[in-house]
Amino acid sequence: MKAQEREALLQALKTRFEKNMHRHKAIAWADVRSRLEASPRALRSLREMEATGGEPDVIGQDPATGHYVFCDCAAETPIGRRSVCYDREALDARKKHKPQDSAVEMAAAMGIDLLTEEQYRQLQALGEFDLKTSSWIATPPDLRALGGALFGDRRYGRVFVYHNGAQSYYAARGFRAALRA
Repeated sequence: MKAQEREALLQALKTRFEKNMHRHKAIAWADVRSRLEASPRALRSLREMEATGGEPDVIGQDPATGHYVFCDCAAETPIGRRSVCYDREALDARKKHKPQDSAVEMAAAMGIDLLTEEQYRQLQALGEFDLKTSSWIATPPDLRALGGALFGDRRYGRVFVYHNGAQSYYAARGFRAALRA
């Protein structure tokens, strides 16, 4: 990443960080920036999250490792990550009208992780997300082995987690992700 691109990304992250202090009380931007400057891999992943409409922001710090946890905080599921099925197996199973990609493969290529159900609910405690869209979330292997996958959204003032066939995809369903840096 060129220095100018890196600075523009760091400035965008700082602006969002300062605008949303309720998401990361007791965390200082200078500490976050220092950690990011030491991790080109994390900066690349954050650039991808930003470029696909995720609006990543710090939502906490792992007490065991000290890593800052970034999450997609766009109001709706990131627009550049919609219309995808759950994983490669689901994509390969589609006979007609295949989507371009899968949530699991896109996340891996970006160096980020799909949110777990617990992380999705924690994000929803920080604000109201996915009022018009839905987001694939990490699905336990036993459920995935049966052909299903989980997704979440917020409707009627509540957070819902549902299931669907992993091969399904919709214009309003994408995925949110987290990054530890």
